[in-house]
Amino acid sequence: MSVGLYMDEQVHGAITEALRRRGVDVLTVQDDGLTGAADPTVLARATELGRVLFSQDEDMLAHAASCQRAGTSFAGLAYAAQLGIAIGQAIGSLELFAKNSDPSDVADRIEYLPY
Repeated sequence: MSVGLYMDEQVHGAITEALRRRGVDVLTVQDDGLTGAADPTVLARATELGRVLFSQDEDMLAHAASCQRAGTSFAGLAYAAQLGIAIGQAIGSLELFAKNSDPSDVADRIEYLPY
C-alpha cells in the first residue's frame, strides 16, 4: 500500500513536482487553500484527508511531538531539516516512504528523513 503526502507551505516546489512525475499522490497546502494557516490547522487538515504531512519546519516538528505526548492522533509527519537534506535526497526518500508505507503503520509517528 502507499500513503498520500500533504506538503507543508515551505516545501520547495521542485520536490512536489518531481514526486508527482514519479506517481506519488501529493497535495500541497497551497493547492488546498490553506496558505498561511497555523501548524495545528495544517496537521489537522492532513489528518482529515488521511495524508502524511511533509514538513521542514521545526515548529511543525515540535507540534507533532506535542501531539504524541498528549495522545492526540494524527496521520503522520515526515520531517527533514531544511539544511539537512538536498532536494534530490528529499525526493528519493519521500518517494520510497510514500510508495512503501501503510497509513496504519505511520499514523501518530514522526519519520525523519533522509533515509
